[in-house]
Amino acid sequence: MNISNDNEFKAALGKLAGVRQRQIAALFAESVLALCTDHRLKAAIDSAKRVDATKDELAAAFQSAKAVSVDSYTQCGHDCNWNKQASHFVAEAVLACFRPGDTSAWDAAMHARMARTCEGIANGEGTDNTETAVQYRILAELLNS
Repeated sequence: MNISNDNEFKAALGKLAGVRQRQIAALFAESVLALCTDHRLKAAIDSAKRVDATKDELAAAFQSAKAVSVDSYTQCGHDCNWNKQASHFVAEAVLACFRPGDTSAWDAAMHARMARTCEGIANGEGTDNTETAVQYRILAELLNS
């Protein structure tokens, strides 16, 4: 399957449910993980990607990601530091992995894109978001496997 726009992307994500939503959300979050140095997010992503993760493991990963999100929000809120803002969006992308329903992957994708946009602004590169193409490729590879 080839994905070339957000309509196709969102339609393909909408066909995924449950564990698959969580796993693809984790892959989207993992794609921008380097923008946040908090080690708790890596552990949360690892849990989200596992098919055999228990409810207790997922709950602990959610709590961990939530703590990072709250911490990063307070850090980026008072001085508009774009790198800290990117870090916060990474935490939000990871947090989206653990939300119930069929939009967790879409939510993670949007937060990952925002993280990449913040990185671009911080680096003086503007807002040309290449993360979208990365996400299309990630999803297409998953669906084709």
